[in-house]
Amino acid sequence: MVCQPFTYTFLLRPCFSLRQATKTRGLVPQFSRVRYPSTTVLPLHGRAVPHYPSSSLFALRQPVRTFAAMSSSTGIEELVKRVDGLSLDAISEKYPNCYPENNPFDVLRAHLSNILGGVTGVDTNIIYPNLQWTQGLDKGDIVLAAPSLRLKGKKPDELAKEWTDKFPENDPLFQKPVVSGYFLSFFVQPDPLIKSVIPMIRERGAEYGRNKFLGLRDPKDPSKGQKRIIVEFSSPNIAKPFHAGHLRSTIIGGFLANLYQGAGWDVIRINYLGDWGKQYGLLALAFEKYGDEEALKKDPINHLFHLYVRINTEMTAEKEELAKKKEAGEDIAELEANSLDEQARRYFKKMTDRDPAALDQWKRFRDLSIARYKETYARLNIRFDEYSGESQVSEEAMDKIGKEMEEKGIAKEDNGAMLVNFAELVPGKEGKRLEKPIVRKKDGTALYLTRDISELLGRYEKYKFDHMIYVVASAQDLHLKQLFKIIELLGHKDIAAKCQHINFGLVQGMSTRKGTVKFLDDILRDVADKMHETMKKNEDKYSQVENPEATADTLGISSVMVQDMSGKRINNYTFNMDVMTSFEGDTGPYLQYAHARVSSIRRKANLSDEELATADLTLLTETHAVNIVRLLAQWPDTVQNTLRTLEPTTVLSYLFKMTHALSSSYDHLKVVGSERELMKARMALYDAAHTVLGNGMRLLGLSPVERM
Repeated sequence: MVCQPFTYTFLLRPCFSLRQATKTRGLVPQFSRVRYPSTTVLPLHGRAVPHYPSSSLFALRQPVRTFAAMSSSTGIEELVKRVDGLSLDAISEKYPNCYPENNPFDVLRAHLSNILGGVTGVDTNIIYPNLQWTQGLDKGDIVLAAPSLRLKGKKPDELAKEWTDKFPENDPLFQKPVVSGYFLSFFVQPDPLIKSVIPMIRERGAEYGRNKFLGLRDPKDPSKGQKRIIVEFSSPNIAKPFHAGHLRSTIIGGFLANLYQGAGWDVIRINYLGDWGKQYGLLALAFEKYGDEEALKKDPINHLFHLYVRINTEMTAEKEELAKKKEAGEDIAELEANSLDEQARRYFKKMTDRDPAALDQWKRFRDLSIARYKETYARLNIRFDEYSGESQVSEEAMDKIGKEMEEKGIAKEDNGAMLVNFAELVPGKEGKRLEKPIVRKKDGTALYLTRDISELLGRYEKYKFDHMIYVVASAQDLHLKQLFKIIELLGHKDIAAKCQHINFGLVQGMSTRKGTVKFLDDILRDVADKMHETMKKNEDKYSQVENPEATADTLGISSVMVQDMSGKRINNYTFNMDVMTSFEGDTGPYLQYAHARVSSIRRKANLSDEELATADLTLLTETHAVNIVRLLAQWPDTVQNTLRTLEPTTVLSYLFKMTHALSSSYDHLKVVGSERELMKARMALYDAAHTVLGNGMRLLGLSPVERM
């Protein structure tokens, strides 16, 4: 089919690519990516483009004969046009997982693969995935290990030297490679990189680093829709304050949800609450005896927690007393029948029998707790699409699963209880490692494992997810392995394969200044107070902050979150308020300071967006400027790599590299006081860095501050 030329008028933000701009609600022309004049688009065959809601991108007017906005491809086209015969279409067709509109390094790798294909005689599709990141800017921008191409006949170091000699002398995008042993290090030519990356960041803004194509079921056919992922995280117990494990789950889960959303997935955030069990019968008894309506309304979680601690202490003392009497030979049958433990059991039985009064009381505690949790989540930039919980799994569903497990020989009776003997079901060491979990007690009560099986299958029925992540502490490693294996044994291997456990280590030493009670709100209040005290030490800057208390709170939260994300998830770490609130080292306050400092330079320079857009970027010749741009170019790659590691520290490490490069540049790249054109160019550079820092911080769940 031959298409006639189309032209369109768009109202659009300048930060979206041509491929995004060419599909909107109700109008789906398919374009290939071509070099084009600024006022026309040639509609050709090519890869399809995804649909994005107009509220987040742009509103499309009716087709007319002009197309006014093509700036979204200017940055990347600066790289492409340097190479004769190179086109975005050719790159995408040749390298299927390459998205050059979103990532300058995809263009660089594609071009380098093409060159090296001719130099080495190796297929470019073998070369492309072996072009790796470097450990630092001094090692180049891309590195290739000669042995990775698996050529026989010559030593790898000899091949590396031979390929270097054959590499073109005047390549438009790369300097001659540097050889170290059998490694070839490639440095990008500064001029095309600077002229492409800074405009690209300005154009894409908050979208720079995101790649919505990754979340499509089929990038070539957007009509098939987005892949769906469920992220279950946080999951506190109702009527109890957050403890450290729930904090880690909340921070990591929020980050993962942001990460997948930025990659174009349809993300469902679920908070699976601990909101069911005999303990809620005990809590109801405590409220009946000691509850205070005003205290409940004012601070439900803390009030209910203190009530629970009080009655649990009484119950423990009562059990000890009964044990002594039994040991002394007394008849304690009547005392046991009326004990707090038995009263709690009877109350919970009323809940499971759906007694209206018992359920109303429980629901009230649950609703008040969720309302209070939402306030804390809002401070952490966390939201949930669904508040689920153990209570949402019906007894009928668990009975059905229990019978199915029994019928299929997965669960067997053992002394009146039902258990799963994995050693009989799974061969080898794996079966022994999975042990013998109980799925139903002697009294017929279903345990957590049975409840989780029912919940997982129910979720799949409801959401038909492509992937589901459980963000749960490493202490639950065995539990999750047992869960996934039972799902598989039940005949749902496809569902089990879609599930993933993201685990993490412990937080040690988390306490307030005044004591050892580990309430998150108290912790956040303490760190905010400490940051506020620090801010007050600089009276001049403090007076310029519009809302110092709110800024101190943001800095305090950043302190907590950055300390949590600084190491590998699986590692334990010690909660250290003095270290985390310091402006020295790689901390949350330092990261916020770096962002605020660039904001301050922009305010002092007093340059408009229009002036920055017309900056002469050829003036950025200093090594510090080039190195900042080299780091900025790495951001989309960093985000894509994070989708593989699922480690917040991958992003955080990049951000600190960027802040260090910025910090060392200020004496060399002065903005205010420089000649006008030089000032514009340098400010355009710093403004791009400001955008990327902000993007990275928001991905982590932080709120970047402009003044502090």
